[in-house]
This record gives sequence, structure tokens and C-alpha cells, in this order.
Amino acid sequence: MMPNGGEILVQSLIGLGATKAFGVPGESYLAVLDALYDSRGKLDYVLCRNEGGAAFMAAAWGKLTGQPGLCMVTRGPGATNASIGIHTAMQDSAPMIVFVGQVGTDMKGREAFQEIDYRAVFGTMAKWAVEVDRVERLPEILSRAWTMAMTGRPGPAVVALPEDMLTSQTDVAPLAAPARIAEPAPEPAALDEALGLLAGAERPLILLGGCLWSGPGQAAMQRFAEASDIPVLAAFRFQDRFNNHSPVYAGEAGVGMPAHVKRLMREADMILAVNVRFGEMTTDGYTLLDVPVPRQGLIHAHPSAAEIGKVYVPTLGLIAGPNALAAALRPVAGRWAAWRAEARADYEASFDLPPQPSPVDMGVVTAHLRDVLPEDVVLTNGAGNFTVWPNKFFRFGPHARLLAPQSGAMGYGLPAAIAAKVADPSRCVVCFAGDGDFQMNCQELATAAQAGAQPIVLILNNGTYGTIRAHQERTYPTRVSGTDMVSPDFSQLARAYGFHGERVETTADFPAAFARAMAAPGGAVLDLNISAEALTPRQTLGQMRAAALAAQAKG
Repeated sequence: MMPNGGEILVQSLIGLGATKAFGVPGESYLAVLDALYDSRGKLDYVLCRNEGGAAFMAAAWGKLTGQPGLCMVTRGPGATNASIGIHTAMQDSAPMIVFVGQVGTDMKGREAFQEIDYRAVFGTMAKWAVEVDRVERLPEILSRAWTMAMTGRPGPAVVALPEDMLTSQTDVAPLAAPARIAEPAPEPAALDEALGLLAGAERPLILLGGCLWSGPGQAAMQRFAEASDIPVLAAFRFQDRFNNHSPVYAGEAGVGMPAHVKRLMREADMILAVNVRFGEMTTDGYTLLDVPVPRQGLIHAHPSAAEIGKVYVPTLGLIAGPNALAAALRPVAGRWAAWRAEARADYEASFDLPPQPSPVDMGVVTAHLRDVLPEDVVLTNGAGNFTVWPNKFFRFGPHARLLAPQSGAMGYGLPAAIAAKVADPSRCVVCFAGDGDFQMNCQELATAAQAGAQPIVLILNNGTYGTIRAHQERTYPTRVSGTDMVSPDFSQLARAYGFHGERVETTADFPAAFARAMAAPGGAVLDLNISAEALTPRQTLGQMRAAALAAQAKG
């Protein structure tokens, strides 16, 4: 008997090198689920509790491993639930493929049960959206989706699978391997020009980010930056792409951007931007570089020509992948030693924090974590003011990783942590979550327990939607509306899911509690008692309220 489309899809994914798929089952793709019965141990299905959580896991998998994260969901509600992870993978430039069940081709266009036009819905959200119209084309479409997800600017592809395309039989051969596509390298003359521009600068700066860095590529970029003595900034939430212990590393250009980082961006006279898409957070709302022609010289290197010149007109654009570029760079010499030294000194000084106004002082907690976590730790977070702690006050060495959403999506941190534990159950993974952020996907603790992929979760519990509350206090002081939260007992909730659960009341209690969390065989959730006044490391709600009231009085 010839295989059906579901079997061809699963066999092709195995041929492409896929080992895990995250999903929520649906009757629209039963033939795929049936084929997965025979693929266990080769391509395993991680059963999730919500399609949004599954899509976040796939997006994080792509960011962590450099291979497309796979997500499988049913039509209609399943696909729309998964859309948050698709949007996040696009903004993160993370490789991902989402397979969505679809009504049979004989029912299309009638608004059949759960029918959606996937090209229309995801056409502007994903890098590519396609619907299979002939079972024989499945290998062709899968190959293209995999290639699209991995090349140029990486991102998500959405593949809609009509039910009859999965049950129809075919003699087409499944894929046996992915296409081998070399990373684009810089043209030699253009590279020479770029190095000349850097050598002629007085205040050069390197800004880097993006996915699909290799270990050798990161090491080569570090050697170049150190040999040239040029300060390095990471783009928003990509500080794990460069060794933070290097004497040239100067910080992250992202949310809560420190003053010294803004100064470096403003005062640089030549910026080498590598693998960066110039988003709002990295540019402080597009104010640090003038649009469209920056005051600073700009060398923009990216594997996708579509990203070069999209926002800023570069002095020189290089169509090059980050690893190929790093391998080709040659050290340059200049007169900027004091510029680099000051940048590093300002970065070091940013770790000097006063005591925080909270029963659990996150400055002290983060310092403790810097001391005790292993070198290859994976930190994850969703969205909220709490993210300043893993994003600004942790030092990522060459083996540590950060999984955090450039889209600012709440609820990403826990699914991302689970994906990291699925990838390597022996690796230490710590998720930072606010109380609101955690409750977006806390049901995925069940996914973690079932998959044997239990991370450590730190809930910074301040009883409020902190980021929105901060903006509210600044703009509408004394008029709190819709931001106070009443939450469950998180430690009891954690225990119900088989995790170690514990409430940490004071700073002094944290080291012992975290040691118990590290030793817990089934993962842990620590509920940290954080004051609502301790929203950021430099400004409390009370200070913001007083400043806003003073401004109103003057007005």
C-alpha cells in the first residue's frame, strides 16, 4: 500500500533532521498524528496544553538550536491561538514551521467548520504562508518551507494541510535531507572598504544580534572585536550572542536602555551592525539614529538584502551571514582605546545597585544567581518590568543562552524554558516570570511534567501588571485602573503539577530556597515576595507618582 500524505510529511521531516514537534492534537490532522505513532524516538511529539504555548516552544526551539522549531495545530481556533508564537518568531528572526490542519479541498470557500484562509491571515505575520493543494507536492513544499525558515532573515513559515491532502495516497518519495545552502560571505572589495571605514573612525562601535550564530562565528567575532579594541553592544535581547565577560562588551541596547548605552550609540561615528534588524527597542524609538540617514556612519551586514536600507540608509551595506562575516574580518587599529575602556567601565558600574525597596531584593538575588548558576545555563523570560533582571543584570558567558521575545509577548518564558529542557533535559534552565506573565501559560507546567522537561521558575510576584502600571502611574497618577491582580497560591499550584513549590518571603531566604529548587528532581517554582513599589532597579512607583504629580502642578 502506498503511504498517505501524513506519512510522507512525517518521513520528510525526519529526513530534514527534525527530532521534536510541539503541538495540540486536532481531528484535522489525524493522519499526521497516526504517522507520528511510528516515528517515536526519531521525531517525537510534545503534547502541549494550548496552541499558544506550543507555538512559543517551537519559536524558542528555533532560537536555541538554530533548526526550525515545529508546531502542529488544528484549524481555526488552533491556528489563531498559535498566532502569538508565529508573530514572536518573526520578530525574533527565529526559524520555525507551523503546520495547520485545514478543511478538505471539497469544502473550501464555504466557511466550513473552523475554515480560515491561511494565506490571508498569516501572509503579513509569517515569512511565508502556503496551502498544500496536491499531495504529490508535499515534499516540494516542505523543502521550501524549511529553506525559507533558515535562509536570509530566518523566520516562521505556515503550511496549511487540507485533511484530504493528508489521507490521500501517493508514490512520491519523501525528503531525505535538507538543501545545503552556503551562508553568504562578504564580497572582498566591500569587506576591505568596511575595514577601512572602521580604521578611519575615532569612536567605532559594533552592534550585533540575530539568530543562527555558530560557536565558531561567535568566537571569531569576539577575537575581531578584542584585537581591534572596539566596544560591542548587543541588540535587544541578544546579549547571549557575545561573551559578556569580554573587556570589549558594553551592554544591551534594549528596553530600559542604560544611559551609557544611549551615549555610545549617539556618539559613535561608525557603527558596524551585524545581523541586526533595526527595531524600535534597539534604537530607543528610532531616536538614537536619525531616519533615514543616520548622523553616524553605518556599515550594515545582514544575510537578507531586504533588511539593508529598510529603515536606515547605510554608508555601506554587506549581504553576509554573521558567521561568514566574522570569519572574514581582520583586526583594525585606531585611536579609540579610551573610548572602549570608558564603555566597559560604565557597563561594570551598572551592576552597582542600591538596596531595592522590596522584601525580596532582586539586585541581591540576581547577584547570587550570577555566582551559582552553571556556565551553560539557559535563562528565559516573557514580558514585563521584571525582565530587567535577567536582561540587564546577568552576565552571559560564551555557553549561556537567553531566550526572550523581541515581540514583548507575555507568557513566552515558561514555554521557552520547557523547550530548552526538551532539547537537553540535563541542562539548567531558569525562567523569570512576573505573576501576570506566568499566568498566561502556567498550564504548560503539565506539558513539562509529562515530557520530563521541568525547569526552575522564579515568579516575581508584585500583585500587578507592572509595566502597564508604571506607564499608568506616569501618565495618570493616582488613577489606578485595571492593573491590580489577585492571584492563586503559586506554590500550591506548582505542587499540583508535580513541581517543588515554595514561597520566598525575604531576601535572606532565597539562597537556601534556590538550592532546594536546584536539587528538586521534578522542577521547581519559587514565588518571590516582590513589593509593587519595586518595579525597576532605579525608580519606584512612588518616585514616578511624585514626579508625575509635580509635572501636573507645574502645568
